[in-house]
Amino acid sequence: MAKNYQSNRFSVFAFVFTSVACSVLLFSLMRIGFYAAFSTGDVIAVNELVQAFYLGFKFDLRLALLIHLPILLLRVYPCKIFINDGANKWWRYYLAIAHAAIIAIYSFDFGHYDYLGSRIDATVLRFLLDPVISANMVWESYPIIWINIAYLAIISAYYWLIKKLICRFEHITLCSDQSRARYFATVTIVTLLVFGGLFGKLSQYPLRWSDAFFSTNSFVSSLASNPVIYFYDTFKNRESSYDLAKVEADYPLIADYLGVENHQHKKLDYLRHESADNAIAEQPNVVMVFLESFAYYKTGLSGNPMNPSPRFDQMANEGISFDRFYVPHGGTARSVFTAMTGLPDIEKQKTSSRNPLVVNQQLIINAFKNHSKHYFLGGSTSWGNIRGLLAHNIPDLQIHEDYQSNSNDIWGISDLHLFEEANQLLREEKEPFFAIIQTSGNHRPYTIPEDNRGFVSIEKDEDELAKMGFRSLADYNAFRFMDHSIGFYYDLIQQESYSNNTIFVFFADHGNNRQAKHMYKGEEALMLTEYHIPLVIYAPEFIKQPQVISTVGSEVDLFPTIADLAGTPYKNTTLGRSLFDKKHHDQRYAFTIMPGAKNRIGLISKDHYFLMNTNGSNKTLHSIFSDTPRQNIMGLAPEQAKKHEELTRGLFETIKYIRLNNKNSPEH
Repeated sequence: MAKNYQSNRFSVFAFVFTSVACSVLLFSLMRIGFYAAFSTGDVIAVNELVQAFYLGFKFDLRLALLIHLPILLLRVYPCKIFINDGANKWWRYYLAIAHAAIIAIYSFDFGHYDYLGSRIDATVLRFLLDPVISANMVWESYPIIWINIAYLAIISAYYWLIKKLICRFEHITLCSDQSRARYFATVTIVTLLVFGGLFGKLSQYPLRWSDAFFSTNSFVSSLASNPVIYFYDTFKNRESSYDLAKVEADYPLIADYLGVENHQHKKLDYLRHESADNAIAEQPNVVMVFLESFAYYKTGLSGNPMNPSPRFDQMANEGISFDRFYVPHGGTARSVFTAMTGLPDIEKQKTSSRNPLVVNQQLIINAFKNHSKHYFLGGSTSWGNIRGLLAHNIPDLQIHEDYQSNSNDIWGISDLHLFEEANQLLREEKEPFFAIIQTSGNHRPYTIPEDNRGFVSIEKDEDELAKMGFRSLADYNAFRFMDHSIGFYYDLIQQESYSNNTIFVFFADHGNNRQAKHMYKGEEALMLTEYHIPLVIYAPEFIKQPQVISTVGSEVDLFPTIADLAGTPYKNTTLGRSLFDKKHHDQRYAFTIMPGAKNRIGLISKDHYFLMNTNGSNKTLHSIFSDTPRQNIMGLAPEQAKKHEELTRGLFETIKYIRLNNKNSPEH
């Protein structure tokens, strides 16, 4: 009996394998049909086309496996699926209904792409708000009768095929002499194959929607996507929306704030053409460095008595240092999105980099047209789905993830070795370059590599460290190792010829919400330690007079500031403004947001910090440098409170609009 039952299970495996293959073939034919129907004739590189179909195949395989997963899972238990006629019918109906739903989504996807030029996503649900109008539009626009006939024919053919397959495999006895050990070995192999198909990649991270956005050609990215999986991924982010009436009402205020010269109220146009009047060089290289968790209060620049960053402080004292620079929020993925786009990440739960609805953005880095582009990360850009944001919007970007150095921990190679390997590549560049180096080592588990080029951990009293903002001795020494790595890179570039024509920009991805007893009271009391970060511009050949700038700046200002210094004219469609542009000096603010359940937004100005909930409740205004920073002074400074509230609300509503309407295009 056991042998008969096991042989029945083997027949199930054989059936599922065959049925999955049929599903993948069906989905692949749909993909080929999509390519044939919507390819515009534009020249697409063969390697991009091959990669699109390859990625599409992996997405199709994942979908096919997900459909058949219930059958495989139920076979772990003694369910005689292929013995009982009622069970046979149940599975036939299940597979037919599942594929009917999928083909329906494919049909809507074809129509959606034909109508709007994009694959179906969660925003299509808006058409259900006016079902009669939407239905009439579809009826008048498409040959619905013929589409339904074709649809029914495909489903009928599929149902007939599945019925034949079940009949075939239920009467086949496979490997009836299999031992129990061999059977469990087979089950193990099948499990690994299924898991591999679902995971989709031989890497630390699984196949994700962002992998399909490897090209700046939107059609190639659409071709690589699976409409069902893509719809599901966007459905998780379906709350991404804006209130058009509020955006329109706030447009004059925000347009003035940004410096839009010709207000286009009806078009909600935020475009500014900037001429880069504060250039210190022409066609310089740029190296932009994200420093993981490098909070301002932790640095020696803040007066931290633990002497945690002597090498970073040295570089700051030789360049331009900004001591009132803020990120809008905590979190590395959020910071990458904000720095690259000039838009604070206002996602409530996840991050904008993980939201396929906002992957298409116009980036100022593309104004550096004569520069090769590099992105260095010790781990994988599949983390946080930042790969899609980067590769889809920056033409010919070279993403570096594979190195000669050994991995240090879960975050990849150490920051010291990342600097070393980036330097080895950049020294060989023959043309101007724009390189971004994203560090990650100053983070739990605080691993310091054995090959650390002379770094020595030191002992400090943990209570004293806690008062100065360090979680532990390990945190303190990891921060010191980050500084050691910066110093190592500093020493390297002194020997490189490319550094003579390079602007180096160092800043933190975010701070930490910790104590900071050496800072002014408002830093800790108002939790500014999470937002307050250092920004240092180091360019020894160009900056002859070091300076400290104390005007308020935001991470959204990063790329406009870099382009301005580099003498690169650019078009700006988001919120950033050059920190050297004097016309904005009387309106310097930093927008903040606490995502999640609180969803509290705020605005930092020279002397005040305004906060309110996104629904407009719980408004407070604080004097940052007073002895009682937690005191709400709304009633004591009504004009300041009103001004801060209007701008905070206006920026929030505008951010929601721009991030969904800032598509990358050759011309605006």
